[in-house]
Amino acid sequence: MLKQLTARKSVAAIHRELESGPKLNRVLDRRALTAVGLGSMIGSGIFVLTGTVASQHTGPAVTLAFLVAAIGCGLAAMCYAELASMIPVSGSAYSYTYATLGEGVAWFVGWNLALEYVMSGAAVAVSWSGYVVNLLAEFGVELPPALTNAPLGKVDSSLHHLGLTGAIVNVPAVLIVVALTWLCYVGVKQSARVNNVMVTIKVLIIVLFIIVGLKYVSTDRWQPYLPANTGQYGQYGLSGVLQGAAIIFFAYIGFDQAATTAQEARNPQRDVPWGIMAALVISTTLYVAMAAIMTGMVSYDQLNVAAPVAVALDAHPELGWLALPVKIGIIVGLTSVILMSLLGQPRIFLAMSRDGLLPPSLQKVHPKHRTPYIGTVVTGLIACFFAGLFPLDILGELISIGILIAFSAVCAGVVVLRHTQPEMPRPFRVPFAKVTGIAGVFVCFAMAYALPHDTWIRLAGWTGIGFAIYFLYGYHHSRLRQ
Repeated sequence: MLKQLTARKSVAAIHRELESGPKLNRVLDRRALTAVGLGSMIGSGIFVLTGTVASQHTGPAVTLAFLVAAIGCGLAAMCYAELASMIPVSGSAYSYTYATLGEGVAWFVGWNLALEYVMSGAAVAVSWSGYVVNLLAEFGVELPPALTNAPLGKVDSSLHHLGLTGAIVNVPAVLIVVALTWLCYVGVKQSARVNNVMVTIKVLIIVLFIIVGLKYVSTDRWQPYLPANTGQYGQYGLSGVLQGAAIIFFAYIGFDQAATTAQEARNPQRDVPWGIMAALVISTTLYVAMAAIMTGMVSYDQLNVAAPVAVALDAHPELGWLALPVKIGIIVGLTSVILMSLLGQPRIFLAMSRDGLLPPSLQKVHPKHRTPYIGTVVTGLIACFFAGLFPLDILGELISIGILIAFSAVCAGVVVLRHTQPEMPRPFRVPFAKVTGIAGVFVCFAMAYALPHDTWIRLAGWTGIGFAIYFLYGYHHSRLRQ
């Protein structure tokens, strides 16, 4: 068993499978790959979690939390870029880990990538629902709270116990997931076109908010920049910045989408690394600027709501003209994040199914649309379940810990592959690979460690379910074992 868990696939074998396996449409160029990354990244992290982290953990130092998270993400991004240029296949961190750390770790990473893609789609759908409800209320349309909120939530802030909230299901969140699952079903080219339009709209809206909001910033609201710790770990002070960075790391999830869609890139060795790094630089700049403006327009302790940007605008009645286009732009932006999340997960399923670790039906490609259609439907159904039943805070914490672990594995993978296969051609090379890779592992694990204790408990439960599936099915059907 141990031999099977540590067995690795060679990079050459992965390339042979790429040539003989199901064909996806190679339609994504450099600009489209950057847009895929931005489409996944610019969403709940900047439009929702900025307010949550500022009010509960960092105060105005939320900008510092963004920068700390960006450091860890930047280290991981360079490692992703090197591996993506070497192994341009669907599967992202899962495929890279299989080639470097073995089947057991690859399964663990692939299973946790489901936390990233499925859960992030669900989490952003919850945010989308909050903004849509807020917008409809402006036009006098009041939706019943029982149909726009999660029926499960944290009922004890100190013990983090889950309980019933009295709601039935978050209907808007479920509906948007259903609509975008259909779009992913009919084709990546159509999805990419829609995403390009939505990315352009939300970037323009963010830039407009920053430029106009600058006039209404009061530096007094930035004092103190880092509120003193309350005596509880993670509530302000340096521990608050570290925990805030771990939670807000959710904002950076998505740059690896370019790697996930590498099998649909026209020139993956050149364009995927470029798309990864460009998306990270652009999004970090926008995040820090918008967080500074938002906390300067309204006191950070008022931002613990589902729509903090709306709160910042509503605090200045003279900006009433801007509120509607910004809210519409945010809804469009959140839509693109959900779309990209639902686009990525079926390709992870495809890679795992190709290796025999999941049922073969998940690698089936639609004869007309050339998409992994069964995996797309399964992803949509799971995302609907979580979007309808769970609140944003629980989903956000789970997503962050899942992707931090995946990023750690990718950083370690670069170091391992440099040692085991130094002769392999690398169109993109990480500078100071050993130092960069080890530093990436350390920073990602430090942020994961800073997450709330109950998040680790839920991760343990999720991992237990995953390995139960592996030992019941994947271990026996692994193509590498056979």
